[in-house]
Amino acid sequence: MSRTQDEPFADRFDISSVTPDGAAWLASAGTYPRSTLALWRERPDAPVVLPCGSAFDVVNAPAIFGRRMVDHLWDEGPGSGPVAAYRGRILLFATPGTAQRLPSLLGWEEWGPDSAERGRADSVPPLLCHGKGDAVTVPAPVGAAGRAPLDSRWLVAPDTRRPWLPGAEILLWAAVRAARATVRISIFPPADQGAKVYDVSRRR
Repeated sequence: MSRTQDEPFADRFDISSVTPDGAAWLASAGTYPRSTLALWRERPDAPVVLPCGSAFDVVNAPAIFGRRMVDHLWDEGPGSGPVAAYRGRILLFATPGTAQRLPSLLGWEEWGPDSAERGRADSVPPLLCHGKGDAVTVPAPVGAAGRAPLDSRWLVAPDTRRPWLPGAEILLWAAVRAARATVRISIFPPADQGAKVYDVSRRR
C-alpha cells in the first residue's frame, strides 16, 4: 500500500517516535499544516515553531520540576498529554485555555511563585504558560533512537489525531505534588534525570 499525504512517516520512525497521526495533530496547530508535513517529509529531524491556543496550550516548566510533574501525572494521576524536553525546559501540552487559567489558579490557591517571598518553602517555581497569541518550538518528530539532540526530544510523543490533554486543574494538582516532593527530598543529591519510559496505554 502506498503512503498517503497524511502518512509521511510510516517507514521512518520507531515506536518511540511521533506517529503519522501525531504529526498530523501537531501540524494542525499551524496556519499551513500541509507545509509543515512537507517540511517533515524532507527533514524529519527539524524542529518547528507552532502557534498555541487552538490545538493546544503549553505549560513550560524548569527541567527537574517539570519531570517531577510528569512523574506524578503518570504515577498517581491520569497520565499526561504529549510532553517534550527543549533546551533545559519541559513542555507539557495542555487543553486550549490552560495558559490563562493555570496562573490564576496558582495565585488563588497561593501556590504561585510569589509565595516564596512570603517564606513558603514549597512554592511552585515560575511556569511559563503559552496560549493564544504565543508560539513554541517543538522537537522534530523523531524518537530517542533517532537523530534528535538530547536537549530537544519527545518524552511522551503524540500518537493520535485527538490526544487527551490535561487541563489547568490537573496541572495545578501535579505542580502542587511536585512542589511538596521537592521540599521532602531536597536534602538528597539530585536524582538521575535519564530517560524514563511512560506506559502510554494508560492515557485516556
